[in-house]
Amino acid sequence: MRLFVGLGNPGAKYEKNRHNIGFMALDRIASDHGFPPWRAKFQGQVSEGRLGRDKVILLKPGTFMNLSGQSVGEAMRFYKLTPADVVVFHDELDLAPGKVRVKSGGGHAGHNGLRSIHQHIGAEYDRVRLGIGHPGHKDRVSGYVLSDFAKAEQDWLDDVLRGCSDGAAALADGDAARFSNAVALRTAPPRPSTGTKPAKTAAPETPEAPKDDPRTPLQKLADRFR
Repeated sequence: MRLFVGLGNPGAKYEKNRHNIGFMALDRIASDHGFPPWRAKFQGQVSEGRLGRDKVILLKPGTFMNLSGQSVGEAMRFYKLTPADVVVFHDELDLAPGKVRVKSGGGHAGHNGLRSIHQHIGAEYDRVRLGIGHPGHKDRVSGYVLSDFAKAEQDWLDDVLRGCSDGAAALADGDAARFSNAVALRTAPPRPSTGTKPAKTAAPETPEAPKDDPRTPLQKLADRFR
């Protein structure tokens, strides 16, 4: 059994914020894989279903980002899971928009949601880092993550969410490489062949046919004896 956690803030005000990309990823997984409607539990919203051969609990903490660990810890204890069974989807400032990386353990890098989870269950859980880019200066970070994705970002955002859904069963099975490949097929698909035909080589020139000899028969005979 795996616990997939999406980080974000509850309520319509924050629904389309960059900080809520973790919620968005879980919503796409739930929709694409036929999970039942969300229900209130563990201080958040929960949906239980299967991804491939694995049972998976999807959890969107309703405690606001800074207290996400309370909800995650409660769910983990209820299902008797270990931190290694937990996968957290979250926004990542240190990755370019559209980039996705899977990481196991490590620090929280100042992310308030991860910091809270560290406090409640430790650091040995998996993370899916969903790149949103950096605003350029630390003083602008708060306003940036709490602002909505721009219209110009919708294409790459949709590719990322679809990729996460495509690879969700592999991730539940512990296959991070196959998950990453599924995401890459959406965000950076192989370039199609151009179909350019090789240039034709010039046909070899045929030697010119010999021209008629303008000499008279008498001149030809004389030339033979010179």
